[in-house]
Amino acid sequence: MERSAPADLVNTDLAVQRFGTAGRDWLDQMWIADPLADAVAADRQPGGPTTAVLRAALANGIDSVDDATDSLRALLGFLDDEPDWVDHDRISRAADALVVNTAPLGIVLGAASLVRGAGNTIAGKPLAVTGRYVSQPAVRSVEVGEWLGQVLTPGGMRRGGDGFAYTVRVRMIHAHVRSMLLARGDWDETAWGVPIPQPYMAFTIAEFGHIAIDAMHKLGVRFTDCELDDIYHLWRYVGHVVGMSPELNPVCEADHVRIEELYRLTSPGPGPDDRDFVVALTDDYLVPELAAVFPGPQALRRRLATKTMHGLQRVFIGDADADALGIPDGRFKHLLRRVGPVLAVADSAQRVGGARRARARVEKSYRARDVAMARMREDYRVTHDLVDAAPGPQAAAQPSNRLAAVTSSVKQ
Repeated sequence: MERSAPADLVNTDLAVQRFGTAGRDWLDQMWIADPLADAVAADRQPGGPTTAVLRAALANGIDSVDDATDSLRALLGFLDDEPDWVDHDRISRAADALVVNTAPLGIVLGAASLVRGAGNTIAGKPLAVTGRYVSQPAVRSVEVGEWLGQVLTPGGMRRGGDGFAYTVRVRMIHAHVRSMLLARGDWDETAWGVPIPQPYMAFTIAEFGHIAIDAMHKLGVRFTDCELDDIYHLWRYVGHVVGMSPELNPVCEADHVRIEELYRLTSPGPGPDDRDFVVALTDDYLVPELAAVFPGPQALRRRLATKTMHGLQRVFIGDADADALGIPDGRFKHLLRRVGPVLAVADSAQRVGGARRARARVEKSYRARDVAMARMREDYRVTHDLVDAAPGPQAAAQPSNRLAAVTSSVKQ
């Protein structure tokens, strides 16, 4: 018997009419999370804290773990069985193409991808409960940057690579957050579906894929068709490792676009927590990062960066969605819309030259990316990589009490 769509979703009939089977899959999988990872989160690992046991299994194989649970063996069995379609040469080329554009990628992941995601109050509820993107937007952004840096490294997504291991850790963080939300007793599953369901995981992949690519295009970045195919291939494999179902894991640009459209079509819109999130992300992280590259007195740089960031957000997500999120309007958006074609000329000029020059540019970009991440870790006093390694309550950069409970559960 088919289960009805979560009650708070809107336009559910239209989703099926417009998208057919894909629309039905979207609605059905609002009830599906990640059975393999959720089973690991539900078990107590005899070998010690879940995080430590998982890291040992990833580094040395499941046979290195004494008394490994059946759930952990099932998860590692899935991860060790690499799909035939994976092409690591393409994944490495995708990393090169994205890292060369680290600066615009960093801008759009915050100002376009995360802000676009904030337009759905159901999807945003786990963030609202854990609280860290409001209380510590910079720390959370640095954590995402640490993960992304490992993924976007040649060989990072191979079985023994750090990008692969970090992605599995993210998968388990999601599972523990899901478990915590359900254990609280106030998660309205009838209205919202399961926490962090397959459709919203798919949208997260689209945030790093087409949403980011489209916003970068507005900033003048131009990828070749081959580069785009490689980038979508990379995110397909990340989706597989992080626990995406084959039905919703996007393969190509058209899949990404459809996921974005279904996300927006069925969303009830943003709520107060989502607007608070956008304000915190913008004021406490995006604006300071942008202000740092402008010349002049600090107060002037801050004002200019604020107007620029609000303009970029409106260019990226459109005025209607920006109005719903309470993003201030202004004239900067008109100027910024004219920037892309100009910057595209500069982007094309940088591509002139032979293979040796292109390779040197890529290697320089990796070095610059790593220097920038080290600077951010120092500026925001981040001493860990992901939240499952975050410091305890006594540390200066401690997460909120709500997230501390999540962090504790991850470490058990």
